[in-house]
Amino acid sequence: MTNRFGVTPFVDVEALTRVEGEGGLLVRVEDGHVADVELRIFEPPRFFEGFLRGRGHDEPVDLTARVCGICPVAYQLSACAAMEDAAGVVVPSAIRDLRRLLYCGEWIESHALHIHLLHAPDFLGYEHALTMAADHGEQLERGLRLKAVGNDVMAAVGGRAVHPVNVRLGGFHRAPTPAELQALVEPLRRARDDALGVVRWVAAFEWPDVEVGCELVAIGHPSEYPVLGDRIVSTGGLDIPVRAWGEHFHEEHRSRSTALYAFRTDGRHYLTGPLARYSLASGRLHPVAREAARDAGLGPVCRNPFQSVVVRAVEVVHACETALQLVAAYEPPAEPFVEVPPVAGAGHGVTEAPRGLLYHRYVTDADGTVVEAQLVPPTSQNQAAIEDDVRAVAMHYLDAGHDELTRRCEMAVRNHDPCISCATHFLDVRVVPVQTGR
Repeated sequence: MTNRFGVTPFVDVEALTRVEGEGGLLVRVEDGHVADVELRIFEPPRFFEGFLRGRGHDEPVDLTARVCGICPVAYQLSACAAMEDAAGVVVPSAIRDLRRLLYCGEWIESHALHIHLLHAPDFLGYEHALTMAADHGEQLERGLRLKAVGNDVMAAVGGRAVHPVNVRLGGFHRAPTPAELQALVEPLRRARDDALGVVRWVAAFEWPDVEVGCELVAIGHPSEYPVLGDRIVSTGGLDIPVRAWGEHFHEEHRSRSTALYAFRTDGRHYLTGPLARYSLASGRLHPVAREAARDAGLGPVCRNPFQSVVVRAVEVVHACETALQLVAAYEPPAEPFVEVPPVAGAGHGVTEAPRGLLYHRYVTDADGTVVEAQLVPPTSQNQAAIEDDVRAVAMHYLDAGHDELTRRCEMAVRNHDPCISCATHFLDVRVVPVQTGR
């Protein structure tokens, strides 16, 4: 039985599929308006920041990779950036380029998984990818091919596709040979062509006319699309060194979530991820990716969270083309790593995980022992903005009926590909109308 708002008094989806982790979403409806949205993350804390204390300065690069099996490179390279910052070490360009290549592999495999297995079923009206396969098997096969190529890139540079073992402070334990990287060329060319097909496919999806209104935040770089860098920029005019993160952002605890919420220091919400990267740096995409974005109908800025699926597809094209360029120009570094000595001090590092900005801060004593650790994953930073999105989408579909309202609220969360396990975690959905004065 539904009420005058077109929803049942209580909607409870025990577990939202197609996200990483567990949690809940509560939507309160009052007098025909969405009164409150709570993204409830109740998965047990994972205590990474706690057990990193007392470890050597060279250990977080391997330990933090275990935070996530989909984007371990993000954790490894953010840890490297922070520890190298503390020591004042800048790696040679050849090592930095290998890191970018490794990151290309992670973007390809993560985005391909999200687009095809997690997000496309929403747009095409299927419960999950398995039911979608009967009608869209060719597209799913293409997505799996892309993911496999991303894994191959990660294995070639990182030693293996999941939790790479070749990454270390200052670079790599071993630099790949030119022949090992040349073996990636043909697969990457085919992946580039597949990725262009994915852009055309997802550009035909339908989405509501909604926009995120909050500030968009990403790494700033003068010539590269955001992946690695030492500055943070925003659509609100922010342009700061990574070391100033704590002066402009802060985390706070809310009782409904085992993950901390991140805000601007003045309390404003902000969003990281594909929409932020694209809106701040679309002009720095590889020309082939830039053309694909134009053909897909994207302008220089994209604020529609449902179109994030298109932006991710464009980023796969960019990652393929960037990887091809890096392989073509590759010359092994003179040494696979530079020494990063232990120091007493604080180090700060950021990289762009597929889901958004990932910030690490470590404080070490003179022998390199970690005395403080802070990891701020994209999902923690995006929680408040996701709630804003759910509120806007719920208002848009309030009269559409219970099933459609619930489906769209779930989509509003999946638009951001939250890794709740990283943030510690999603999802069941409840829509609760509140009666007032009657």
